Amino acid sequence: QVQLVESGGGLVQAGGSLRLSCAASGRTFSNYYMGWFRQTPGKEREFVAGISWSGGSTSYADSVKGRFTISRDNAKNTVYLQMNNLKPEDTAVYYCATSRTPATRPVWYDYWGQGTQVTVSS
Repeated sequence: QVQLVESGGGLVQAGGSLRLSCAASGRTFSNYYMGWFRQTPGKEREFVAGISWSGGSTSYADSVKGRFTISRDNAKNTVYLQMNNLKPEDTAVYYCATSRTPATRPVWYDYWGQGTQVTVSS
């Protein structure tokens, strides 16, 4: 079992920044590929970014490339998502999740946090 708790969401104006954190407990955090997803009402959960266990490999959705940065600190069992130049279309509930393999589809992820709301006003 892995427990994930996201934090750092909130309300921000367009062009602003937020940093999301995802704290993990339970099984060895460093064994997992970590992903960030987001979801808005009536839409499927969407891959945002992913990071390998070592942090040496990252992947991003085209919609966030150049604006978002994913990182992790295995000593703190935490993964981060730095979000810059936020746009109203980034408004969503953001979730972190674990996977045993690099993946962009939610079905490959085993454990999920409860989500944190990000709202970007225009």
